[in-house]
Amino acid sequence: MALADLYEEGGGGGEGEDNADKETVCRPSGRKSSKMQAFRIWDVNQKTFYLRNNQLVAGYLQGPNVNLEEKIDVVPIEPHALFLGIHGGKMCLSCVKSGDETRLQLEAVNITDLSENRKQDKRFTFIRSDSGPTTSFESAACPGWFLCTAMEADQPVSLTNMPDEGVVVTKFYFQEDE
Repeated sequence: MALADLYEEGGGGGEGEDNADKETVCRPSGRKSSKMQAFRIWDVNQKTFYLRNNQLVAGYLQGPNVNLEEKIDVVPIEPHALFLGIHGGKMCLSCVKSGDETRLQLEAVNITDLSENRKQDKRFTFIRSDSGPTTSFESAACPGWFLCTAMEADQPVSLTNMPDEGVVVTKFYFQEDE
């Protein structure tokens, strides 16, 4: 019997449905995926992320500039913990503490090389908290410090330890890129 005959005898749906069924059967249930996914991110004031002089900035992109929008690359490591990157996961967001200063940094590290089990990789870990339609991101290495944007456009994306003060935006729309 030819392979084509087997598909025809499969009954019902077409080839696409068969493949979808096989994928579902093969995928281990309940296991987390460490595969990188791309997300769109914008703050509640509609500012999107883009790169300017190797710095992640949030602003209003219009017209031809909409192509400058940076997608956020995500590798989930626990139900609410994840690594965040840009440029296909080749640049990762990290929380770095130096003396009294805590800052957000972009580091040239491949997101898929990071491990939740390595202490030196903790600076790349963010805790995702969903509240209705919005999401906030707290640094795992610097608890109490949250990813934020300035109220003004075209300012660097940074971290704050005063998320409720109203001087910065810490609530984001975070949507898987289609």
